[in-house]
Amino acid sequence: MEKSSPSMTGGTREAPVNISPAVAANAEGDEIEVLESTDVLAIAPEEVLPLCVHLQFDPENSGFISTERFRDLLATHGSELDPHKLEVLLALADGNSDGKICYQDFVNLMSNKRSNSFRRAILQGSRQLKGCSLRDEVGLGLSQRLVRHVAYETLPREVDRKWYFDSYTYCPPPWFILAITMAEVAVFIYYGIQLDRLVLQVSSPSFLKSPLPYHPQLRAQAWRYFSYIFMHTGIEHLSLNMAMQLLVGVPLEMVHGALRIGLVYVCGALAGSLAVSVTDMTAPVVGSSGGVYALVSAHLANVVM
Repeated sequence: MEKSSPSMTGGTREAPVNISPAVAANAEGDEIEVLESTDVLAIAPEEVLPLCVHLQFDPENSGFISTERFRDLLATHGSELDPHKLEVLLALADGNSDGKICYQDFVNLMSNKRSNSFRRAILQGSRQLKGCSLRDEVGLGLSQRLVRHVAYETLPREVDRKWYFDSYTYCPPPWFILAITMAEVAVFIYYGIQLDRLVLQVSSPSFLKSPLPYHPQLRAQAWRYFSYIFMHTGIEHLSLNMAMQLLVGVPLEMVHGALRIGLVYVCGALAGSLAVSVTDMTAPVVGSSGGVYALVSAHLANVVM
């Protein structure tokens, strides 16, 4: 097999021609020249900047970039970026007292991925973000106002709120809390019709004969340690738990995702039934209060920490 090599003319190597847009740095590394092609679509700034930084400011692949040169790059190309993303990039530059920025943190930010080291750099920075706060934004649609409301209800720091506002999409939606709530309503309606008790189901003699409630005498049936959350004593019990799940659980899931919030909810439900099985070995348990208490605790921890 033959390998083609670039031709040599007069002792000079001719690089193969690339018709796609490229970024070239001059010998001294002070300027960046963007070479464009007339027959190819332009590259988005989010794709150009990481390549510029890597080629010009980290030619030795050290993994770090000088903050001084990084600020110069932002001054040159900052007008092409989203204002919120530019502010967070500047905060990243000012949050590193050692004069270096991790290249991977920069790439993660440009691709809407946040790492712990990036977050620490932002929080340790002494610089306050310039410009108006997210609350002062005008001309937002209904979905954007909802995301902004969730950001202020859930996240304690302005930089995290702006990051969340910029990067959040409704894909996937907060499905876990909605699915659990709808399942609880469906089970309540089913047993309300079956027991002929739509207001106070616990008054029916057959209420505890269902396979769902936790009962001390049936503790060998392990599924009851979790399935009890779908049964409620009455409509007031269900309504209160629904309200708390939707008001607290949905914003948390929008910020932290279904996997984490689902794990918190399930652990809270299991902890509730296990605690009752130890402290009061004669009491049956129904209702999703264990999961709701876990969500409220997660919300308080999220605000405090």
